[in-house]
Amino acid sequence: MIKSAGYASKGKHSKLQHFEFERDEPGPNEVQIEILYCGVCHSDLHQVRDEWHNTVYPCLPGHEIVGRVTRVGSAVTKFAVGDLAGVGCMIDSCGSCRGCTEGLEQYCEGPKGWTATYNGPVKPDGTNTFGGYSNNVVVKESFVLRIPDSLELTGVPPLLCAGVTTYSPMKHWNVGPGQTVGVIGLGGLGHMAVKLARALGARVIVFTTSEDKEDDARRLGAEEVILSTDEKAMAAKELSLDFAISTIPDPYDINPYVKLLKRDAALAVVGVLAPYKKPTDNQEVAFHRRTVSGSLIGGIAETQEVLDFCAEHGITADVELIPINDINDAFDRMQKGEVRFRYVIDMATLEAPSA
Repeated sequence: MIKSAGYASKGKHSKLQHFEFERDEPGPNEVQIEILYCGVCHSDLHQVRDEWHNTVYPCLPGHEIVGRVTRVGSAVTKFAVGDLAGVGCMIDSCGSCRGCTEGLEQYCEGPKGWTATYNGPVKPDGTNTFGGYSNNVVVKESFVLRIPDSLELTGVPPLLCAGVTTYSPMKHWNVGPGQTVGVIGLGGLGHMAVKLARALGARVIVFTTSEDKEDDARRLGAEEVILSTDEKAMAAKELSLDFAISTIPDPYDINPYVKLLKRDAALAVVGVLAPYKKPTDNQEVAFHRRTVSGSLIGGIAETQEVLDFCAEHGITADVELIPINDINDAFDRMQKGEVRFRYVIDMATLEAPSA
């Protein structure tokens, strides 16, 4: 067994605190990674506080992991000791269902679904996994990502979740040159959506409730910024978008954004995983043959694709590097929307496990 340490919560009302545990030694097809940086995702906050009512405690979050390989199993062929490597939201799946065989492990239809990097199988069975707010991780080679050398490492962790979560629906709905894309919300997911849509050749309009985000939105690549509380400005943009992606993490009224879509356009929801504040107005959907859909992270191949795409276009996330003992304050600030745009934990600040 491998002595490990991290920060975990023991209950939904508990703060994250130093936690020591053991990981299994790497098997023949597994890779051991020393974690250098780990991104802080809004879903970590939801999960730690049991807002989705499926948390397995102790909960040790973190699914935006970048590190260096320290050991490889005897059958590993794609990684060697010293390589940079990443781990995203998943560490296993059934491998045999339609989703898995098509490279869409995030839609695994197996008996447990995919296994999350932390908090165990998507269909809870009582077992648990511990994530990247820790000093190391052991993962199947097939779920480990290559990190391009050209990318600045501190900005890479969010690409493994926020990056692929926004890239996947844009690729699925063929976002490209000549299109106008609406990005709804400008946080950790939204700022990546702006960068990626621009790199795909689209014209980007950001919709936000925060006037003070306009400068950031334009710096990231948006050509227009619309205050979504301005009814006149919203009405002027009706029937104008070829595609929209909503990154808002908490329940809201989706109907004003549906009206922005052209006929046959799609709105993909990648933020909130709870019911909307109001039911979707299906008249607005049907009368213009619009699509309101959702999308979930991305498969392993697609995650590698977005890493390589970002390397090609010089894209990383805008991050604020923090020591791990600031994580509880970071959660509070994230809840208030005070982070721009993603926290990343410097794991060198983690106290080593006891001998």
